[in-house]
Amino acid sequence: MSLKVIGAGYPRTGTLSLKSALEQLGFGPCHHMREIMMNPPNSALWIEAADAPGKANWDKVLEGYHSCTDVPGCTFWRELVAYYPSAKVILSVRDP
Repeated sequence: MSLKVIGAGYPRTGTLSLKSALEQLGFGPCHHMREIMMNPPNSALWIEAADAPGKANWDKVLEGYHSCTDVPGCTFWRELVAYYPSAKVILSVRDP
């Protein structure tokens, strides 16, 4: 399964709403920080990716997902774009 959409916005920029929208539009399941809270063993894969982002097996880290948003995915948006060059990037922001 290849990642189709990468959410590059940081938390509190509407990432949960973006997750919901992506899933309703057919780009789900979407990885969000909630996924790590619901599946703590998955956090080990993200820790490995943080230790060596250029060598991460993103297919394994994001196995089963068509999109991602919020942390930790947004912190790796550059690496994810390089790994999934056909993926679209959505940057969500909020007023200061």
